[in-house]
Amino acid sequence: MNLETPLKNIESFLDSIIGHSDNVFLANIRLNPGNAVEVFLDAEDGITIEKCTQVNKALYKYIEETEMFPGGNFSLEVSSPGLDEPLKLYRQYKKNVGRNVEITMNDGSSKQGKLVEVSDENIVIEQKQGKGNKGAIEKRIVTFNQIKHTKVLVTF
Repeated sequence: MNLETPLKNIESFLDSIIGHSDNVFLANIRLNPGNAVEVFLDAEDGITIEKCTQVNKALYKYIEETEMFPGGNFSLEVSSPGLDEPLKLYRQYKKNVGRNVEITMNDGSSKQGKLVEVSDENIVIEQKQGKGNKGAIEKRIVTFNQIKHTKVLVTF
């Protein structure tokens, strides 16, 4: 089975039910072995369980009615992207301004810092130079085309 077709159909359906929302957006879709569909929704002010449940019910019904998977053999999970999921979309970067991030660069190197600014072409992070409270803060500009992936760091 061509995996691209179900993914495009699911994405199109999701766009029809959440695409008009100013707040909720599709962060990612994955189709894993055994037709395990994972949908990750996000929102500027956080996605609710109720919204995930609502989308799950509508999408499940759509997949069943369109007989997308032979014999109805599929599983579906709709959730928010966890902290282990990298940021993929501009909207996710904007949502996480002010949080600490770890950026893995295309060359394999990494940078950590506080995400302070996001533009169409790049992000700006603040990195502390030196040790202790006396270290200078340096701003670094990283273009999106240099980034392999970015993850939000959990700090306590």
